[in-house]
Parts: sequence; structure tokens; C-alpha cells
Amino acid sequence: MLRYLPFLLVLALWIYAFIDCLNTPESQVRGLPKVVWVLIILFFGEVLIGPVAWLVAGKERHRVAGGGGSTPSEWHRNHGANPRATWVAPDDNPEFLRSLREENKKDEALLKDWEADLRRREEELRRRESGAAEGGTGAGDSDGGDGTHGKSGRKGPEDTPPAAS
Repeated sequence: MLRYLPFLLVLALWIYAFIDCLNTPESQVRGLPKVVWVLIILFFGEVLIGPVAWLVAGKERHRVAGGGGSTPSEWHRNHGANPRATWVAPDDNPEFLRSLREENKKDEALLKDWEADLRRREEELRRRESGAAEGGTGAGDSDGGDGTHGKSGRKGPEDTPPAAS
């Protein structure tokens, strides 16, 4: 297996240089036209002259706009004297804390609305139950055997049994 490794490395470099050349815009190709570079990579790929020539001299390589280094660590090192001045932890960020307070107020208002609605429904249910208890088993309030309740003959959502799972 180890004897195939050099061949596989040459093949990988050949394929990388070929695809890189095809994907490079014509404006970034140096020295020769793009078609000539493709042919050089294809014809001289086995001896590594074509791919290495493309990687060294064929493509225009430029630094990141604003300078600052060719590697990510150099870029971060050179951008700003104090990198922590631009980044603030969420628990120290006043805007984030303000947004949490606003969301908390909205949630509390929604909870109060739900509690008021629940109290209203419970009170309505108590009134119905007390009205049914006071009225006895009169024909108007009882179940007529057809599954309907009350005088209107309709079941409300609170009168329907829960669906079986």
C-alpha cells in the first residue's frame, strides 16, 4: 500500500491544480492565457512541472483586503489592539439584557392574560354547575339522551370529552 502513496500524491496535486485552474477567473490568471495553463497542467502533470508551475506562477495570489496577514492567526493578531473591546459577553451586554427584560415583560403580560382567561372560564363553569345543581333534574338542563346539553341543544368545547389516545 505504501508504494502507491507517491503516485496518489502526484495524482491529487494534479487534480487540485487542474480544478483550481478551471475555477480561477481569467482576470486572476498570470503570464499565459488560461487555456494554455490548462494544457500545461494536463501534459506535464505526471512529472509535477505543470501543477507546481500553476501554483507558483499561474495564479494571482493577493492578501486579504485590509492587509493583516496571510494566516487567520496573523489576521486576528493584527486587527485591533484590544480584540475584547469589540466583543462583549452576553451577560455584560446592555442591549442583550434590555432585550431580555422586554421579552420578560411580554411573557408576563401574556401569562396575566392567560390567568385572567382561566379565571373567567372557571367562574363560568362554576356558574353552570351551580345552575344545574339548583335547577335539579329538570327537562331543560339535563341530557336528553341524544348527547346534547342545555336548552340550546349544542355541546360547547368544555362539554366534550377528551379524545381517546
